[in-house]
Amino acid sequence: MKLDKFDLAILSELQKDARKSLQDISQAVGLSTSPCWTRIKRMEEAGVIEGYAVRVNPAAVGLGDTVIVHVTLDSHSDEALFEFGRALEQIPEVLEAFLVSGDYDYYVRIAVADTRDYERLLRERLYKIPGIRHSKSSFVLRQLKQSQLPLQR
Repeated sequence: MKLDKFDLAILSELQKDARKSLQDISQAVGLSTSPCWTRIKRMEEAGVIEGYAVRVNPAAVGLGDTVIVHVTLDSHSDEALFEFGRALEQIPEVLEAFLVSGDYDYYVRIAVADTRDYERLLRERLYKIPGIRHSKSSFVLRQLKQSQLPLQR
């Protein structure tokens, strides 16, 4: 789907606040409500807009620590990669997982309450996944930046 400047402006407004009214979005991008609504629906149907979500403060719900785990697998077969990805999907504390190039195979971001909670997660879940050769964990000390996609270039 080809996006024009109005589509990008709408997406930018929705990224700032997906609860904005249609009238506020329309006014911000310089369109009337009907064409703005049509564009939003078209982008939803095309999969450009994947959904709407609420950002929750992790510390407020008892998940104040973030751990970045780099993982190397024993095997790089399609089956091994698929099974590892499937195992990660079953662990609620895993927020993101990326297959990456370089020294490690995966980059995994995990939310936990504290170091003791992470130790439990390692014993009970991560280290029970077959095929892990090596892992390295780093606790995030402070988040320096979190942003949305840079749509207005």
